[in-house]
Amino acid sequence: MSDMMHGMIAAPQPEAVEAGAEILKAGGNAVDAAIACALVQTAVDPQMCGIAGFGCLHLYLPARGVHTTLDFHGRSPLATRPDMWEHLIEHEALDGWGFILKGRVNEFGYGAITTPRTLATFSDALERFGTLPLGELLQPAIAYCEDGVMVRPHMSAFWNQPPAAGRDANITMVTKYPATRKIYCHGDGTVLGVGDILKNPDMGRTYRRIAEHGVETFYQGEIAHQIVADMEANGGLISHADLATCGPEEHAPLWGTYRDHRIATNQPPGGGIMLIEMLNILEHFDLRAMGHNSPEYIRVVAEAMKIATSDKDNHVGDPKFYDVPMDELCSKDYAAAKAEAIKRGDKANVSRLNNGGPESQHTTQVTIVDNQGNCVTMTHTLGQPSGVVTDGLGFMYNGAMTVFDPRPNRSGSLAPGKARFSALSPTIVFKDDQPFLVLGAPGATYITMGNLQVMLNVIDFGMSAQEAVLAPRFAATSNLIELSNRILRSAERDLKAQGYPIRRDPLSYTFSWVHAIRVVNGQLDGGADPATDGMAIAVS
Repeated sequence: MSDMMHGMIAAPQPEAVEAGAEILKAGGNAVDAAIACALVQTAVDPQMCGIAGFGCLHLYLPARGVHTTLDFHGRSPLATRPDMWEHLIEHEALDGWGFILKGRVNEFGYGAITTPRTLATFSDALERFGTLPLGELLQPAIAYCEDGVMVRPHMSAFWNQPPAAGRDANITMVTKYPATRKIYCHGDGTVLGVGDILKNPDMGRTYRRIAEHGVETFYQGEIAHQIVADMEANGGLISHADLATCGPEEHAPLWGTYRDHRIATNQPPGGGIMLIEMLNILEHFDLRAMGHNSPEYIRVVAEAMKIATSDKDNHVGDPKFYDVPMDELCSKDYAAAKAEAIKRGDKANVSRLNNGGPESQHTTQVTIVDNQGNCVTMTHTLGQPSGVVTDGLGFMYNGAMTVFDPRPNRSGSLAPGKARFSALSPTIVFKDDQPFLVLGAPGATYITMGNLQVMLNVIDFGMSAQEAVLAPRFAATSNLIELSNRILRSAERDLKAQGYPIRRDPLSYTFSWVHAIRVVNGQLDGGADPATDGMAIAVS
C-alpha cells in the first residue's frame, strides 16, 4: 500500500470532494481530508448532514496500527419516556424506516432532536489521527456558507419531493420555522430553486466561533447556552446534561468473511450486521453463474435482503439497552440454513404494522484512500432533518427520534440515552490482508442493500468501482421487491410469475448512493453515484 502513487476521494458533492482533494494535495492525511470534505458537505448539502447530526467513521491507518470505528449515533434525550408516543401511532413505514405518528412529532420540530454528536467526533478524530487543526479545516466550509453555493438539482428535488407514507412533505423542513425559512427561501416564502445561490452567513459565523474557541463552545460554552435556551423555549428535550454526553464511542470493527475476502464493518446499532448476515447467506450460491441481475439472481439476493431485514427488525437494537444475538445472526450455520430455505423456494416474510410507503433518503458519505494507504469511510447524516435551526446559529438539528419504535419493550423502543438502529454501514473489504474495497452509502434503509450489491459487483463479477456503482440496483426492505428502472422488464415479468410483488421505480439510479474506492495492485479506481452528482478525484 505504501507504494501508491496517488490518493483518491469520492463523495456525493463536487464542492466537498474538491475541498478534500485540496487537503490531500497540501499534505494532509485521509482523516484531515475526510473532515474537511464532511464540513463542506454540511454547508453545501445541509439537509443531508450537519454538525448537529450523527454517523459512523471507519478508520484503517496501517502505519499507526489503527483499525477502529468511531460511532456517533444520536442518542435520545435523557428526558425521554418509553411510552411517551405510544398513543400517537398511525402506522409503520413500509420499509421499516420509522413510524408515522399523529402530529408528526417524531419527524419535524424540537421533539425529533437527539444528541448532536457529529462535531465532537470530527474534533476527536482530528486530535487523535489527523495532522491539521479543526480551525484550518473549517475554512472551506466557512467560505461556502458566506459566499454561497449553487442549489443543485439533487438538493432541490429533495426539498420538493412529494410526501410519502403519510409523512409531511420534505418542503416542511425548510419552510416550517422562520429561522430556517430565512436561509432556504426567497422573501416571498418560496424555496430557492436550481441555480439559485444558497448563503448561510449565520452558519459561517458559528463555524468561525468554533474555529476560534474550539468545540467546547458548542457543547459547554456560549453556543451550548443558545442551543439549550432554544430547546427550553420550544418544548425540546435536549439539555446541558445531554450535550455533556456528546462524543464518539470507539468500537472494534465487526468482522466477517465472504469467499476469499475479509469484511470489516460497523457494530450495532449500525447496519454492518445486516451485511455480514446477507453475505454469509449468499456465499452458498454461485451468483456469477446465475448472471448479473437475472431473475434468479434478483430472487436469491432479495430473499437474503428480506431475511436480514426481518432479523434486524426483530433482534437488532442498541447493545447498551438490548441483547443483540450477534453470534447467531453472524453464524455461518445460521446462514446455511437460511440459504437452504431460499434454495427450496421459500419466501421470507417481513412483517410490518399498517404498511405505509417508501422513505426518502437524507444522509451523505465520504470515502478516501490517501497515498500512505490510510483508508477512511464515513457515513453521516441528520436522519430525518428536524427542520429546526436556532435563530442566529444557521445549522439544522438532526431528527433522529423518527426511527425509534413508540411501542415499549421492543428492540427499537424509546429509552433515555438510547441510540436507534441505523443502516449506516461504512465498510472495508480486505483481500490478502490488504484493503481491496472501501465503500459506504447514504440512503436510509436502502444503505445496506446498496453497499451489498456494490460489494457483490466487485467481488463476484469483477467490476471496477465505477462499474459496480453504476450497475442497476434493486432492493427488498419489505415483502416487496423494488426495481430501479434499468432492471429488465423480462426479469420483472419472471419474478411476478413466481408470485413476487414488484414495484418499479421511475429512477434509474436509486436504492442508496454508494461511493467506493477499489485497490488493485496498489492502484486506485473510484466509483461515485451519479444520482447525487457524486464525484471521485485522484490526487497525485
